[in-house]
Amino acid sequence: MKIVHFQSPTGPRVGVLDADQVVDVLAAHLAQPVFAPEALPHLGQTLSVIAHWQALRPGFEQAVAQSRASGAARASLAHVQLLAPMVPSTILCSGSNYLSHNAEKANADTSGKEPEFFIKTGDCVVGPGAAIELDRVLTHKLDGEVELAVVIGKPGRHIPKERALEHVFGYTIVNDVTARDRQVRRRPDGSYWYELGRGKFFDTSAPLGPCITTADELGDPQNVMVRSWVNGELRQISSTSQMIWTVAELVHFFSVNVTLRPGMVIITGTPSGTAWSTDAELGGRWSGTDGMVPAKGYLQDGDRVVCEIDRIGRLENVVRESR
Repeated sequence: MKIVHFQSPTGPRVGVLDADQVVDVLAAHLAQPVFAPEALPHLGQTLSVIAHWQALRPGFEQAVAQSRASGAARASLAHVQLLAPMVPSTILCSGSNYLSHNAEKANADTSGKEPEFFIKTGDCVVGPGAAIELDRVLTHKLDGEVELAVVIGKPGRHIPKERALEHVFGYTIVNDVTARDRQVRRRPDGSYWYELGRGKFFDTSAPLGPCITTADELGDPQNVMVRSWVNGELRQISSTSQMIWTVAELVHFFSVNVTLRPGMVIITGTPSGTAWSTDAELGGRWSGTDGMVPAKGYLQDGDRVVCEIDRIGRLENVVRESR
């Protein structure tokens, strides 16, 4: 099942993406009740749906089935304004998690040895179609990274790797937008170090969407393709099988630090093809394959960025320079 958050005439609603149509779950219930009265308060926000999914799922399935049969409570995706499917309180981020990305860039001391742990929050999140802000006060080297995002559905601390996927509600896409000139710093001896705070955490630095595909529908998270385009040029393509640390290992890793709670998100790193790879000044070394086009530079005003992951969909945003 693919869960979406969309703008209805009466305000944001939770729905289901069913092929190329959006099912309004609450409208379907009002036409033919499928939820117990006590479930209705949980239908307004995706985070609440995730937290109560076991109780709500049968109603979601019935609502979709009834909508298919009647044709009611649904609209064409082309006529629906999708919002970010959720706004997580915490986005736990793993950098340098693809060997191909490590090969194209200057690396930190921990690159490839342990996940590079940094954090974004819901303040960074924007949804499908929203603008990615290019703020020249902050950065002149704005870059994008397609990443598989893991949505936690069951709380836990010190979660063993063998049980980690039991804590996953589903998956979505995050574009880990990065200010490279804030992230990558050069020492006098020519080596590099990272400053992941200002380089990663800023307004619009986490476009997220278009939906959350539930874990059962996505299947094996280590067997999906990820891709990104800028202005129609293929910049990134890889399989999640190329991750250094699997989804299960990352869930375990982050749960050592904090209790993972429903609605938290873990992002899992990006493959090669970033604009950083063509920036020799910051230690870049482009090494793309499979029809990838090297970036001519960093993101600029008007650039259209598309991130795609199999069985989830396409997340599209346009870069807009702040005035």
